[in-house]
Amino acid sequence: MSLPSHPVDQPVDKPGGRPEVELRLPADSAYASVLRTTTAGLAARLDFTIDDIEDLRIAVGEANAMVLDHADVGSDLTAAFHLTPGSMVVSITVDASHTPEPDLDSFAWQVLTTLASSAEIEAGGGRFGIVMTMTSSAVGAGG
Repeated sequence: MSLPSHPVDQPVDKPGGRPEVELRLPADSAYASVLRTTTAGLAARLDFTIDDIEDLRIAVGEANAMVLDHADVGSDLTAAFHLTPGSMVVSITVDASHTPEPDLDSFAWQVLTTLASSAEIEAGGGRFGIVMTMTSSAVGAGG
């Protein structure tokens, strides 16, 4: 499943307003575990199932790897989390002086779009990012 890229200044399917949680880390793969652990902790607070939490950890790890490939040296990675009961929207962005052409056929993108409920690439304005939505399977099961 391929999704079009959207400019950063035109967000799609993101809740309005300030994110409930925002995490800023050095744009370095050494901090990937901090991002995955934070994501898992927030999902657990939203009563995501264990399987959903693991899927989200993997999806966030893939998104992190994809954006880090395009990060400017010495820049920060920003992760913004919009939380609603049974759903989480995660936006992972980095400074990128050269807007890359996203590889929607890559293994990482295929894994990400399989695990997340939806995913988009945002590129432009000196930023590159991925926005994904994950909905707990417990919500669809009536629980």
